[in-house]
Amino acid sequence: MDIINTKEMSKDDIVAVLDRAAEIEPSDALDGDVLALLFFEPSTRTRMSFDTAMKRLGGDTVDMGSVESSSVKKGETLADTVRVVEGYADAIVLRHPREGAARLAAEFVDVPVINAGDGAGHHPTQTLLDLYTVRDNVAAALGDLHVGIMGDLKYGRTVHSLAFALAKFGARITFVSPPSLRVPENVRTELGRAGIEFKEVDGVDDVIDTLDVLYATRIQKERFPDEKEYEKVAGEYRVTPETLETARDDLVLMHPLPRVDEIAPDVDETRHAKYFEQAHNGVPVRMAVLDMVM
Repeated sequence: MDIINTKEMSKDDIVAVLDRAAEIEPSDALDGDVLALLFFEPSTRTRMSFDTAMKRLGGDTVDMGSVESSSVKKGETLADTVRVVEGYADAIVLRHPREGAARLAAEFVDVPVINAGDGAGHHPTQTLLDLYTVRDNVAAALGDLHVGIMGDLKYGRTVHSLAFALAKFGARITFVSPPSLRVPENVRTELGRAGIEFKEVDGVDDVIDTLDVLYATRIQKERFPDEKEYEKVAGEYRVTPETLETARDDLVLMHPLPRVDEIAPDVDETRHAKYFEQAHNGVPVRMAVLDMVM
């Protein structure tokens, strides 16, 4: 069983992972199993939480390390890399800068492949921990929600995965971004085809008082083909205590992290801030994913 994107996960699949995460505890369920961590891009939370999750289930990990110190530097293809690593591990967690890389890797190996982010494509396990956080703080059913997703909606893989997952539960979505960073046409088309209610606005002030969840994202400099285009929008979308003055008392503010300046540090002490809890939820959710996949 591979986990490539949230589009291919059913509502029941998602609920099953969240339910398992809520009850899972450290054990030796995966004693003797090895998880390969192949990260072709930098990572802190995803890499460390997968490592922690595997070890809390009694298993172990083998890490490719940096691209600079691997055979990738010598020109080895992704297909060859995963075929070699398949002989060392019982499952592979892959992060790669190229969209579609996880799908490609899964075609060459028989062990499960878990997509830990493929370029501007998808990041399914991030979405699972996002939904787990929402379910814990807002609504267990995940249905009757108004979710604002703000920032880099064009290149943000967490945004795309989250939007497709929320669509399965019938949540309303408002996308907040500058015109140059709007949600890609294919995402808008698929949401519309599914009959999902969504709208697009340039600023959060007009909708902040109606939101159950505000999901802020970083403007990703590394995804921009032209640095001048990045400079035009960098720092334009920022949450401060003033932003939250008209928010509902129970608004949940989330962020996949890392943040740069999208959320002011003094917001951390407000009742709305849930992004560090969100990051910590990566461990039980990824424990559930590994337990179910392996």
